[in-house]
Amino acid sequence: MTIKSLDTLLDEGVSGRRVLVRADLNVPFVKGSDPAEIADDGRIRAVLPTIVALRDAGAKVVVMSHLGRPKGAPDPAYTLKPVAERLGELLGSPISFATDTVGESAQAAVAGLADGQVALLENLRFNAGETSKDAGERGAFADQLAAFGDAYVDDAFGAVHRKHASVYDVPARLPHYAGGLVLREVEVLRTLTGDPARPYVVVLGGSKVSDKLAVIEALLPKVDRLLIGGGMCFTFLKAQGHEVGASLLQDEMVDTCRGLLERADGKILLPSDVVVADKFAADAATQTVSATEIPAGRLGLDIGPASVAEFADALSGAKTVFWNGPMGVFELAPFAAGTRGVAEAITKVDGLTVVGGGDSAAAVRALGIDESGFGHISTGGGASLEFLEGKDLPGIEALEQ
Repeated sequence: MTIKSLDTLLDEGVSGRRVLVRADLNVPFVKGSDPAEIADDGRIRAVLPTIVALRDAGAKVVVMSHLGRPKGAPDPAYTLKPVAERLGELLGSPISFATDTVGESAQAAVAGLADGQVALLENLRFNAGETSKDAGERGAFADQLAAFGDAYVDDAFGAVHRKHASVYDVPARLPHYAGGLVLREVEVLRTLTGDPARPYVVVLGGSKVSDKLAVIEALLPKVDRLLIGGGMCFTFLKAQGHEVGASLLQDEMVDTCRGLLERADGKILLPSDVVVADKFAADAATQTVSATEIPAGRLGLDIGPASVAEFADALSGAKTVFWNGPMGVFELAPFAAGTRGVAEAITKVDGLTVVGGGDSAAAVRALGIDESGFGHISTGGGASLEFLEGKDLPGIEALEQ
């Protein structure tokens, strides 16, 4: 089924109408900062085109989002207030911030909007109805949210895999449309799951095999090469019979990885060398060793330069690339070279290159790599993986109905 776009809504006319926008403003903060300091405003910037288009067309824009995982009640640690301030800065004018989700403050903020003004509701997950598995409780919260809008726009691809009130139930109550972010994500991911140009190379990293098992199972028959780095590579190395020292290891996944390697028919490429350290710290003593000879007691925290070169070679002739997960602990300078090297190799690919959101997108920005070097940077790591696994995404289903 087709999904109605934001352009369709704008063509219908929004001047004077209240438009409820589900955004993904779940940004990271600098650890320990007081007052809270946003570490990466990429998700705020990503939804700006939708908010600006509606504002400039005269809509009364009501933005809603979650942040973190509060337990269904207000928690100062997860307030969206710093996000409201940053959003106002990026929009060039202050916005109205409601200190609750659907209470007196939210009602006053929405009622006070003039044409072309923007309000942001407090963290949706401060209300238990947002994430409830009970359809009635979720629906009751959705009724209250829907009362704030005459139309609904979902531009929060990072949340479309959640069956939450603001994602799944609100669009059933209002004329609903997809923002540019969501439409672009669906278009790109359908290309990856359809008939991508070949060779098709997937790069997976991150810490745990268990987090990526379903996507590996789904992609293995479809890809030409699967490059595996990050903490998850050590479980694969163990499956090959190698000792991995004190590196991250999921013992319960070793047999599964062995089975994947046997079925892969040579498609899986693992690191040949790794950077190891005596501790998990920026000032750790490091050395580069063969991936098959990791010393006892040492932690593998990045792929080594030979692995970067081999991964770059595997990527060099690709026509389609999907990357999800860093190659090492990129947040610490001694262990950032692997992620940087692979990311730079991907930017040189002559074809469609997709960064699968999450830590991969954060690494691109943290390492100062030119974002324009990639064909598409997803705003939803978990959502993009579930799409590639072949799962139905509740938020997309809701927009199609």
